Amino acid sequence: MQYFVSVIDDRTNSATSEEMSAIDEFNRRLEAEGHWVFAGGLAAPSSATVIDNRGGEALFTDGPFLESKEYLAGFWIMQAPDLDVALKLAAEGSKACNRRVEVRPFL
Repeated sequence: MQYFVSVIDDRTNSATSEEMSAIDEFNRRLEAEGHWVFAGGLAAPSSATVIDNRGGEALFTDGPFLESKEYLAGFWIMQAPDLDVALKLAAEGSKACNRRVEVRPFL
């Protein structure tokens, strides 16, 4: 199964060099152990554009879909045999990036 592990933050570009090193090391371990699928950091919510094309014409709106104190700052997509393993890996990822994370399975 694959799991989406989202990193939750309340600041933009806030990772320290120590946190970035810990994240890089964690990513290398995920790759070595076969859990790595993909990961990435995201730009600030202010850089977002929301597109609504449900009507007759696409509507483009600058800024985030939702105003919030916390936002999705990055993510991992991990391969794990079950939720227990995914939660263990996510806990290690949370420690590495020093942020809260949320785990959700892909359907």
